[in-house]
Amino acid sequence: MSCNGACHTEKRRSEEEQKALTNRLNRIEGQIRGIKAMIERDAYCVDVLTQVGAANAALNAFTRELLAEHIRTCVTDDIREGREDTVDELVMLLQRLMK
Repeated sequence: MSCNGACHTEKRRSEEEQKALTNRLNRIEGQIRGIKAMIERDAYCVDVLTQVGAANAALNAFTRELLAEHIRTCVTDDIREGREDTVDELVMLLQRLMK
């Protein structure tokens, strides 16, 4: 989906994209609640850490999906429109994500 000139303030997502991202976040939210419940019932550290690793992996997958869509739409559209500052914005974003 194209940004329609609004990428720097908002992103108009298709219903399908919004549903897919929301579903991923709902699963991640469930994982986090599960980790909290494990702590509350004094689960073994290794078991909790295993679940934390799974939640981190799920969040990283969400990030990769969202970043790829951002590059395919917002960044590409902005470059075509001559907005070279978008490349700098992307570079700064990648630096923050890779800390």
